[in-house]
Amino acid sequence: MPHLYHLLQLMRLTKPTLFTNIPVTCEEKDLPGDLFNQLMRDDPSTVNGAEILMLGEMLTLPQNFGNIFLGETFSSYISVHNDSNQVVKDILVKADLQTSSQRLNLSASNAAVAELKPDCCIDDVIHHEVKEIGTHILVCAVSYTTQGGEKMYFRKFFKFQVLKPLDVKTKFYNAESDLSSVTDEVFLEAQIQNITTSPMFMEKVSLEPSIMYNVAELNSVNQAGECVTTFGSRAYLQPMDTRQYLYCLKPKKEFAEKAGIIKGVTVIGKLDIVWKTNLGERGRLQTSQLQRMAPGYGDVRLSLEAIPDTVNLEEPFHITCKITNCSSERTMDLVLEMCNTSSIHWCGISGRQLGKLHPSSSLCLALTLLSSVQGLQSVSGLRLTDTFLKRTYEYDDIAQVCVVSSAIKVES
Repeated sequence: MPHLYHLLQLMRLTKPTLFTNIPVTCEEKDLPGDLFNQLMRDDPSTVNGAEILMLGEMLTLPQNFGNIFLGETFSSYISVHNDSNQVVKDILVKADLQTSSQRLNLSASNAAVAELKPDCCIDDVIHHEVKEIGTHILVCAVSYTTQGGEKMYFRKFFKFQVLKPLDVKTKFYNAESDLSSVTDEVFLEAQIQNITTSPMFMEKVSLEPSIMYNVAELNSVNQAGECVTTFGSRAYLQPMDTRQYLYCLKPKKEFAEKAGIIKGVTVIGKLDIVWKTNLGERGRLQTSQLQRMAPGYGDVRLSLEAIPDTVNLEEPFHITCKITNCSSERTMDLVLEMCNTSSIHWCGISGRQLGKLHPSSSLCLALTLLSSVQGLQSVSGLRLTDTFLKRTYEYDDIAQVCVVSSAIKVES
């Protein structure tokens, strides 16, 4: 029986790249004169009027396998060719992708081809969105039956690495959500760095919040009634460049109304990043759920409802504080003490009884104070004592006010 020869070929399907022209120039007084410039003007790969800028109008086919990045779509062309002089039957071509954690079947069809004549081939195109970094092995297996009824089988392995395209770092900042809310707003800063070797067009960077939050993007400004991105009209990210995105998350009403419900580690949401490279090749990444440690307020929380931005030196001004019992089962009997600092002086009676405060309830206090020092001063010195447990809660650096000379008129 003559031997059967089958050729299995695999080619990665990628888009062409722009040809980069390397200019060679000299001054006209040099020996070549205008020769190099004339040659570049006649070169079909250069752009008219910009011959020395390394810009090309020609496209070149990929010369190697290239890099594959997480979030991109890996496309490959598989061809099985019958190099023998015999007809084979029941040809089955199977393509599996082996990663560090799973094995995926990428074959478009699992049905066998009835027969394959000499010098004919079976072609298949596979696509896969890469979701893991590290080593990937594409396993291509072919099984068939000879004219004599013998079952034949062979396979080939194609190994490649998947690289990380972006470096994403996040930072959380806590702030007062608004003057009537119990729970803090959360500001998320996402730093995204392009760690590939080619520019990226950042098509979308958004934050999908968890069920507890509503999100507002702070990456645009309103100019003449039109929303304009803070990054300009060209959202390109050059290699190794970093861009910072800012988001504000506010707890939903059903969570914000319950004092102290958002404690400990909470899930914020996840970032959804979409980009394009080269000739429109699309990539997409979603981060894992972002978590942060919510600030702990203990059993009692003190927040500001109202405070002026600027006050006059040595003139009384008013603030409104809100005291919340964050305990879910214990009633408190509170006493308020006011301690003067070197710059801030409280007006009123210290040590007064505030009465009983039931679990998850709040009360508002109007307080008066004045500053004896100009500049940006910190409001400090409030003390709350729970007479039931004989426990004192100290509140310093509650807020800051700008103190100016009384000769300067303070605008409301």
